[in-house]
Amino acid sequence: MTSVEGGFVEEGLASWYGLKFHGRRTANGETYDMYAMTAAHRILPMGTRLRVENLENGRVAEVRINDRGPFVDPDKRIIDLSFAAARELGTDKPGLARVRITSVGAIEGFTGTDIAGNFYVQVGAFSMKSNAERLAARLSASGFDKTRVEEADVDGTTFWRVQAGVFPSLNAAEEGKERLAREFPGAFVIAGR
Repeated sequence: MTSVEGGFVEEGLASWYGLKFHGRRTANGETYDMYAMTAAHRILPMGTRLRVENLENGRVAEVRINDRGPFVDPDKRIIDLSFAAARELGTDKPGLARVRITSVGAIEGFTGTDIAGNFYVQVGAFSMKSNAERLAARLSASGFDKTRVEEADVDGTTFWRVQAGVFPSLNAAEEGKERLAREFPGAFVIAGR
């Protein structure tokens, strides 16, 4: 995350999601419409508007955040685009593209160097709820007393995501991730709803 003239800027990979999610509920409660100009982001508040530039071909699209993700390859992928946004950017055929995202307008809680809000560190995902609950209880007992277990449907399989927290800002969550990454190397930060 960087700040340019008070705005949020991030570079990384964009992926997209389409038909198999079309009509399902998004993280903010809307119904996902693959033909709308929307996207999923792990940390930005719902409703945030972003200018997305495909750094490989120069094409630009504007999207609104209404979902959480990407959960695949979170150290490289920064945004999941709707099919419509991917098509406008020319990323629908290759599937991935290097992009720069820039905020359009103010972002609630963004100070230029941090974002206030409720953040968690996802440390694992389990196919058995009891395993997720055991880990959540252990994390709660070790000081992460607001740890939660979130249900997720991935390709028709139910997973239980364990998210340690809650942290009052992105920077605090990043510090928490550093502590947790010793035991959970794939840990990543995600915003609450």
